[in-house]
Amino acid sequence: MSSTVVLYGRPGCHLCDDALAVVERVRARVPFALEQVNIESDDALMVRYLERIPVVMIDDREMFELFMDERAFEAALTGT
Repeated sequence: MSSTVVLYGRPGCHLCDDALAVVERVRARVPFALEQVNIESDDALMVRYLERIPVVMIDDREMFELFMDERAFEAALTGT
């Protein structure tokens, strides 16, 4: 069963763009579902995540915020 990854971010966020690049590189090697959420679409999300984006969740668990480590992300997905 593949994981679901949710990337919380907003347009114009360079850290979000960097995180998406990491996610896509890993996704080329490890299959998973990806959902991107624009925090500007919901006031509660803005309050919760604005100072922390990008936030990456794997299967409903917050795993990364601000910066992503590609090896750690892949390991979290594969269990290695």
